[in-house]
Amino acid sequence: MKIVILGGTGFVGKHLAKHLSQQGHQVTAQGRSAFKDLDHLTQLIDEQDVVIQLAGANIGERWNEAYKKELYDSRITTSGLLKKALEKANQPPQRILAASAIGIYPQRPCGQPLDEQCTDIDPGFLGHLGQAWEMANAQLSPTPLIMRFGVVLGLDGGALAKMLPAFRLGGGGPVAGGQQCFSWIHIDDLVAAISWAINHPELQGPINMCAPQPLTQAEFGRALAHALGRPFWLPMPEFALKMLFGEGAQVLTHSSCVVPSRLTELGFQFKYADAKSALSQLVRRA
Repeated sequence: MKIVILGGTGFVGKHLAKHLSQQGHQVTAQGRSAFKDLDHLTQLIDEQDVVIQLAGANIGERWNEAYKKELYDSRITTSGLLKKALEKANQPPQRILAASAIGIYPQRPCGQPLDEQCTDIDPGFLGHLGQAWEMANAQLSPTPLIMRFGVVLGLDGGALAKMLPAFRLGGGGPVAGGQQCFSWIHIDDLVAAISWAINHPELQGPINMCAPQPLTQAEFGRALAHALGRPFWLPMPEFALKMLFGEGAQVLTHSSCVVPSRLTELGFQFKYADAKSALSQLVRRA
């Protein structure tokens, strides 16, 4: 198939483009330049079989009011422009897959999982951002599959890449008490799940793209420290997180107990279903 990935030059996009290309698809990966004007975006998506919308500023940065606006505009404004491009295209795509995130769900401790049947929205910024993003993408035609990503684990981007230096030096420890639930997915499983979803054109609505075994942040940290052969002892209190990330600290303190019910019920097979196997494989690859 002919596939264009918008936001395809970031961490997930690069892995996805490589994976889909290896499967024989004709892949075009575009960064934010895809949205420089309506005509350019229309040309990119015209005569494509599938559009994958991943565009959005990195959530894992220090937030202030200006950056919160960027988080919003880089998601909602780009989806609005995509809507116009789809309407203008001579031969629009047959499928759209659009990214979202599990931060849209209300916070829950581990042991109280939520899945796609939950329609409640978290009252914080992450929930409102996710809701606005999904509402913007719901206006696209054809109706997109909404991919709600968990924390994506890989060596060249995302949360794990930021955690590894401290853990390698023996400075790992619980973050803000460590009891918040952590829903994650190995980058290889994520790109495999997206590829799998492309081959299931009947899929619509939200689908959780996270591993089936969420765990507490402290349990995750211990698994990472064990994989590296390092101690797990140095706590990072919440006030220190807020000094580093401002309001963005809530990305690390948000407790998400989310499971991929639709993926598992429809037969998708995870290669890394538990954090121990995922982290061991990534550390060996490093």
